[in-house]
Amino acid sequence: MESQPFAGAVAEVSMGQNEGDFLPFLFDVIYDTDDDFHIEIINGDERIIVDDIEYGRDKATAKDTLVINFPVFDTYIKAIYEENIMEGAWYVNYRENYQVPFKAYHGQNHLFTTDVDLDPVNLNGKWASTFEIGTEDEYPAIAEFTQKSTNLNGTFITETGDYRYLSGQVIGPKFYLSTFDGSHAFLFEGKVMEDNSVSGIFRNGKHYFTSWIANRDNNASLTSAYDLTKMVQPGNSFDFSFTDTKGNQVSLSDPKYANKPKLVQLFGTWCPNCIDETRFLLDFLQKNNVDIEVFAIGFERYEEETKSIASLIRFKERMKVPYPVLYGGYYEKELASETFPMLNQIVSYPTLLFINRKNEVVKIHTGFTGPATSEFPNFVQEFRDNIELITE
Repeated sequence: MESQPFAGAVAEVSMGQNEGDFLPFLFDVIYDTDDDFHIEIINGDERIIVDDIEYGRDKATAKDTLVINFPVFDTYIKAIYEENIMEGAWYVNYRENYQVPFKAYHGQNHLFTTDVDLDPVNLNGKWASTFEIGTEDEYPAIAEFTQKSTNLNGTFITETGDYRYLSGQVIGPKFYLSTFDGSHAFLFEGKVMEDNSVSGIFRNGKHYFTSWIANRDNNASLTSAYDLTKMVQPGNSFDFSFTDTKGNQVSLSDPKYANKPKLVQLFGTWCPNCIDETRFLLDFLQKNNVDIEVFAIGFERYEEETKSIASLIRFKERMKVPYPVLYGGYYEKELASETFPMLNQIVSYPTLLFINRKNEVVKIHTGFTGPATSEFPNFVQEFRDNIELITE
């Protein structure tokens, strides 16, 4: 087996001629045989294996072309490969005419720059942060940074989830963090000011840009994930009826689910936090002998039902999900909230409902603070406690 390192740059945006001109991420091309290979995308401590790859000569261009598919997210990279350089674009199928320039260089293993002569500022610890400053969409977050010399890893935790594994560099008072997982391309830039606060910008692909600020605060906290979405119906009774990926109608009140504890996950196949939570659920179910029914209700970015169902089928097959995957509708949270009038609001995907044997909602957990965060062990323990509550 041979491993060939690449450094890829995706989401090239016009920002001036400095280290922040592009969003970089690392990946390895690993040959399993002489003719078969896969790639591993590297985001900090995370490695994402991608094995749905097509390689051959494009008839239109007569050049060697690589197509890297991210089936669960319904996105792909298509690039021409010649002279140790890949060049093409990242395509997002559920966004109209959405493509971002992509370029990768064989043999490079650094992210932003190798020129790091400036003494790096110390960013280790927690930072109370604010995004969308001064707008009606302003929201709080907690930055968690781990720094070794000029190398920086970390994430941002918000009240609706986390920004997963980020990695980058510290260059004097400035720093850069990025991640790419097939669904999102995040770029964070920041500068430590004279008063030790941080001022920065955040880009998501080519469609989103905002500013953010932060102050060091190791005691920073957010609203509890259990206090955002609540039941408004007396008695906390819950029910639904949706179509599964085979066209069958599935209702929580079906007799076969009577007197059984249940988990209901509201999610989207386009959502990396949702995929992280799904992996957690699958791992828990495999390792623990619990008699519990699980349902995943998908809210998709396609307005066409047939395309949404196709996305859910791919998700169920690729993730090997053994429980029902249902189609909830279009992903806009206002519409999803209307689907569940017994809830006050749906503010995030994923949202996880813990339901007892009487079909009463016991707990609702909004978002997912995954393994990239320091809060993940707390979530695992709370999850186990909640399972005990609904199975007793």
